[in-house]
Amino acid sequence: ENVKKGTILSRMTDEPRGDGYALQLEDGKVQFNLVKRWLDDSLRVETVERLKPGRWYHLTATYDGSRWASGVRLYIDGQPAKLKVNLDELNQSFDTKEPFRVGAGGGPASGFAGLIDEVFVFARAITAEESAMLACAESLDAILAIPAEKRTPGQAGKLFEYHLGQASQKYRQTRSAWLQASREYQAFEASLPTVMVMEEMPRPRDTHVLIRGQYDKPGEKVAFGVPEVLPPLPRNVPLNRLGLARWLVSGEHPLTGRVAVNRAWELHFGVGLIKTSEDFGLQGAAPSHPELLDWLAVELVRSGWDIKRLHRLIVTSATYRQSSRLTPQARERDPANRLLARGPRFRLPAEMIRDQALAVSGLLVERLGGPSVKVYQPRGLWEEVGAVPYVRDRGDKLYRRGLYVYWKRTVSPPGLATFDAPTRESCVISRSRTNTPLQALTLLNDVTFVEAARKLAERMLRAADTPESRLTLAFRLVTARQPSAEELAILKAGLQRHRQHYAANREAALKLLAVGDRPREPSLDVTELAACTVMASVILNLDEAVTRE
Repeated sequence: ENVKKGTILSRMTDEPRGDGYALQLEDGKVQFNLVKRWLDDSLRVETVERLKPGRWYHLTATYDGSRWASGVRLYIDGQPAKLKVNLDELNQSFDTKEPFRVGAGGGPASGFAGLIDEVFVFARAITAEESAMLACAESLDAILAIPAEKRTPGQAGKLFEYHLGQASQKYRQTRSAWLQASREYQAFEASLPTVMVMEEMPRPRDTHVLIRGQYDKPGEKVAFGVPEVLPPLPRNVPLNRLGLARWLVSGEHPLTGRVAVNRAWELHFGVGLIKTSEDFGLQGAAPSHPELLDWLAVELVRSGWDIKRLHRLIVTSATYRQSSRLTPQARERDPANRLLARGPRFRLPAEMIRDQALAVSGLLVERLGGPSVKVYQPRGLWEEVGAVPYVRDRGDKLYRRGLYVYWKRTVSPPGLATFDAPTRESCVISRSRTNTPLQALTLLNDVTFVEAARKLAERMLRAADTPESRLTLAFRLVTARQPSAEELAILKAGLQRHRQHYAANREAALKLLAVGDRPREPSLDVTELAACTVMASVILNLDEAVTRE
């Protein structure tokens, strides 16, 4: 009689995650929860009125699958209940594995101590009229004994539904067709992708300076604008994000063009014309070539912000195409190459190293766009941090560019992190560059690079007939130059040693050639292919292969 809380029915995991749905009683109010991840991705509505203890109620909860609180209806004794929306942030569908429970679920202390009778579950959202009929407990005979003018809407609807269902074949056919069309509509709607959009509020909310950054201590009210040290916003732009974007790319803006040019220069030379790419202010470094920076910025703006043209302009310049050889005089006068007396020399970024190996092997899939892909990585890595299991992709998805590799915020792809790819936990402007033994081990043993070496070896065997020509082809593909006589002699000796090793150890050769999803070419000799795979791996591990010079 004094029950005021508890789970009435549910298919929900225990808190704090609470994945699933539950109809609950909380402080006398009926709550309906739909949860993918509690608070961040969940929906909750509750009745405004409280149920009085000590009596029976007929409760109906419906949900139309829209992921909006407006798609939830609660009925008490067949009548629509006035609802309060507590949460309306459900963005994803949930597929809980929890069983359907009556009187429990959603937490160890969620048991319902009241009485529950006659639970019905429907495969669709029932209508308000159907809810009223379900709440009608009287039999048909009892309803017929009541004068027509005194019957409730639920009683009248129950009689009408029975009459149509029994007397009209056309009605039954039409209703069956309507139910089928409803199911097809819901299936089609569920298949549509969702897109996050933003729109301006009809009236912008008031914004204040927060004293010491505390949200509960608002200070002076502020308006839209830009710092006074910068050019003002044009008069004809709206005071919103669009106006700010137009201001940023206007020809009069002193920073946007310079910042963009400096980033492009850093990509090709390893360091920007302004060394502190993250700071163009008083604490930042002065530009090494201010006139060049200004000229490139003007060219970028004049070309309509054509980024491709900017990169072509840089890489076709005489400055970029210089030799990166460091002479004793240059080491003494300009060890950091701020005078640009020689070409750049630095290790390639992580994604480029992976893409290069896939490209020379013929594995790289160059299709543009599409979702992120989950490539090879050690098993159990995600489970170590309590995340869901990592299920890698298959087929061509494994060989897409590093740009499309799936990055989890707390677990970076290990093959990229080894080469200083940053985590997603904080933003960085410039990547660090380290040189560690683990990088060489990755190039020699990571599945991506072993498979790439095997496919490069297949390319060598198909395109050339002699050991010299095969090794020369692989060397030229990876380093963009011909090997010297000494280098070729070393590679030939290595190829001969591995050919002898795998001729005596066929099982080891087959094990090496089985690495990766892409099957080996069955027409090629196993011993020769394994030996060439090792030599291709050696070439991919050369300093020249991972260094821009």
